[in-house]
Amino acid sequence: MSKELPGEGDYWFNIVTGQVEFGPQADWSQLLGPYNSRAEAEQAMTKVRERNEQWDAEDEAEFED
Repeated sequence: MSKELPGEGDYWFNIVTGQVEFGPQADWSQLLGPYNSRAEAEQAMTKVRERNEQWDAEDEAEFED
């Protein structure tokens, strides 16, 4: 049985520091993830911005109808 904590072997993006962490090192409220790779975690904010823009466009389209 593994004694590893949840997310311990994963990568996380810290929204306060802007850094990638291996294993959660900060408070959960400051983290995005988990991600399977450092590269994926490094793109976390890009993905967040893209999704927010998509949702904003969907909201605008809904209210235009």
